Amino acid sequence: METYGKILLIAMPAFLVLVLLEKWYGIYRHNDTVRNLDMISSLSSGLTNVTKDVLGLTIGLLSYEWMVKHWALIHIQSSIWIYVIAFFALDFMGYWVHRIQHKINFFWNAHLVHHSSEEFNLACALRQSISSIVKLFTIFLLPAALLGVPGKVIAIVAPLHLFAQFWYHTRHIGKMGILEYIIVTPAHHRVHHAINPEYIDKNFSQIFIFWDYLFGTFQEERADISPVYGITRPASTWNPIKINFMHVALLIKDAWRTQDWNDKLRIWFMPTGWRPKDVSEKYPIEKITDVYHFTKYDTPATTGLSVWIWFQISLLLLLISYFFGNIAGIGSPGIFLYGGYVFIYIYAYTELMDRNPKAWLWELLKALYAGVLLIQTGDWFQLSQWIPGIVGIMAVYHIAAVFVSYWFSVKRDLVNQLEASRS
Repeated sequence: METYGKILLIAMPAFLVLVLLEKWYGIYRHNDTVRNLDMISSLSSGLTNVTKDVLGLTIGLLSYEWMVKHWALIHIQSSIWIYVIAFFALDFMGYWVHRIQHKINFFWNAHLVHHSSEEFNLACALRQSISSIVKLFTIFLLPAALLGVPGKVIAIVAPLHLFAQFWYHTRHIGKMGILEYIIVTPAHHRVHHAINPEYIDKNFSQIFIFWDYLFGTFQEERADISPVYGITRPASTWNPIKINFMHVALLIKDAWRTQDWNDKLRIWFMPTGWRPKDVSEKYPIEKITDVYHFTKYDTPATTGLSVWIWFQISLLLLLISYFFGNIAGIGSPGIFLYGGYVFIYIYAYTELMDRNPKAWLWELLKALYAGVLLIQTGDWFQLSQWIPGIVGIMAVYHIAAVFVSYWFSVKRDLVNQLEASRS
């Protein structure tokens, strides 16, 4: 937990710089692929994911260490080969978990957020799940367990394997020659993120593309078919927490509404997108049928609102950096209280991005939550040792944030009323 937090102190600013560089490069080349609010939504999704991971909010039903202890046939001596085997084993597992997530209704919920952006850029690589609470697929690491690869090696290699999947989320790199037959390239992954009928549910590999060749799921990017990105049931929100649970919420409602008891049970394990016939007829939902003619989700944002949102996420990045760098000192239950604050914080400003007229109530909840913490501890998780007067600073910020959010929320509400009266 603490080690991962310190790794993220380096990774987070590096990813942010690369995201902003891609934005600058797109503007420079007159091919900007990064929309402002979409980028902030993606960055926010990444922050929810790393916060969840640092807090260790995941339970493994089958421990990798248990597999090694009981099933290892040999134990490879410590060498570079242990790390190579671990990397390939993680990539093999990644392919199959990825494929299952795309193919089965229940498991799609844990991956939907990654595809929810209607753009394709480095920022959307950061859209990672917070809804996968239970690890079910450790069994796919069986090859490494049989060879006796230690759990600590898997723990070291896993973040590297994840971070290595960042770079190919871009439209600014074309095909890469012979590498197209070895590793996953931007062209391969553009196909994977596309909702075109020719591309959908292809190229599940994460690092080495040969898994798709081997298991029959490879699709080359075609010059005559430009990828269209997103999900066929649009998220229609910038709020990453809502996106993370929207599919499972629909499954629960559909399972409750259907009159067929067989459908109540099988809906969870049917192909992704399947709904009971009686429910789909009575409760239709929006779905993109023509991928070349639909309107991307967007919300109006004045310069003032954009500046405010950027201020909000910038401050949050500073607060999270302090959190990740001081996990041991904050301790339990403080780290979980801090994690709760992060989630409320993100929920509040992304609701404002959605132009929800009640978004200020979430900002008020954030202020009340922070106020209780400040009053009970007389500090902000020991930050006063670095910034004297932090209690007053945090109090002023949260009060001001409520009023600013209220102003933007009410202003939008008045504009809606004015537009309605004119029509």
